[in-house]
Amino acid sequence: MANIGFISLGCAKNQVDCERMMYRVQEAGHTVQADVIGADVVVINTCGFIDSAKSEAIDFILQMAQLKEQGLVGKILVTGCLSQRYQQEITKEMPEVDGILGTGSYTEVVPAIEKLLSGEQVEDFGSIDAPEEETGRILTTPEHYAYIKIAEGCDNRCSYCIIPYLRGKFRSRTMDDVLYEARLLAANGVKELIVVAQDTSRYGTDLTGGKRLLPQLLREICKIDGIEWVRVHYVYPDEIDDELIEVLATEPKIVKYLDIPIQHCNDKILKLMNRRGDGTYLRQLFAKLRANIPGLVLRTSVITGLPGEGEEEFAELCEFLKEQRLERVGAFPFSSEEGTPAADMDYPDNEIAQQRAQMIETIQSRIMDDYNESMMGQTLHVLVDGFDEEYEQFFGRTFADSPEIDGRVWIASEEALAEGNFVKVCIDGLIDGDLTGYIVEE
Repeated sequence: MANIGFISLGCAKNQVDCERMMYRVQEAGHTVQADVIGADVVVINTCGFIDSAKSEAIDFILQMAQLKEQGLVGKILVTGCLSQRYQQEITKEMPEVDGILGTGSYTEVVPAIEKLLSGEQVEDFGSIDAPEEETGRILTTPEHYAYIKIAEGCDNRCSYCIIPYLRGKFRSRTMDDVLYEARLLAANGVKELIVVAQDTSRYGTDLTGGKRLLPQLLREICKIDGIEWVRVHYVYPDEIDDELIEVLATEPKIVKYLDIPIQHCNDKILKLMNRRGDGTYLRQLFAKLRANIPGLVLRTSVITGLPGEGEEEFAELCEFLKEQRLERVGAFPFSSEEGTPAADMDYPDNEIAQQRAQMIETIQSRIMDDYNESMMGQTLHVLVDGFDEEYEQFFGRTFADSPEIDGRVWIASEEALAEGNFVKVCIDGLIDGDLTGYIVEE
């Protein structure tokens, strides 16, 4: 039996894949260790979505190669999107890597490790369209929250996105399997479930011949004892119907927070992106959501600098964001990804794309300042996430904050607070954009 270290990069969906691999390795009798130093095999689960993610993955591979040269780690196994995308390049240009698994071969992690330990090289690339195989997980999040992945792959084929080529067609897990996992997580102390997929709103359409099952799934998750918050990410705007809005509005366990990636609002740019809908539809959708779900916090992402985005199109995006005042916005400069239709467009101006992303961030920071100011004096339900040793203070999140990507609430308390408990906090200030407050007795 061997000691196996894991490094997971990229999105929450990738994190779930890594947690499943860790479970398989532990189930086979190997030891999953917290630190990579001393590991007989280091598994690096990579992201290969955009240039910055690829650079990060390569940096980690090179760091592990240095540790390997120093005798501090054994074999190196690269998995995930980068290995799926650059199979031949990794083998040719990184001889320090001992094995690679594609995104269709996560289930083969144990045989791959055992081959590496016996001195064999490993290259395994199974079908990226194969059904998901159910297995357990070793949570790498704090015990009180977890991501639950309800589907794999994507059928949207946005012109700038490489994901369908790396993850395959859209495949929903069965509702029984998702609910079984949700009950297990709740039984193990998880209080917040964060629902993820490449496209959560399409859930079930491949199982039913087109009927969306996300509303039904959310209702069933809300029935599970122990789950107190349900948060929904990656809902495509054109898939939001009245049934989903009704569930989001009426189920008390579903936090009034919705992640809707729009990418742009200009009709020409949306068409170039191969996105469904237009700016008018987005305005009507956000107005409908606000009207039906009071207090809703909206998160989105936008791309700046797509070839074809001139000053006029960018100005429309800026005005749209000022007008809509979405509470959470991430701006990303266009990244030309080989193999996608957008890579054949006119050569992008990376400097302008970067400048525009920074301009969006400036606009959004003012909107966030106003939102935070509106929280002053309010008493909010806060989930305690932990204690920061540097600041010597407890911190947590409101319904408006998803872990890792949104803000914190710094909590003044004379008594120790248990991680994973809910407390009432009166908001009284700000530190570097994060809310601060003090405990209010129930």
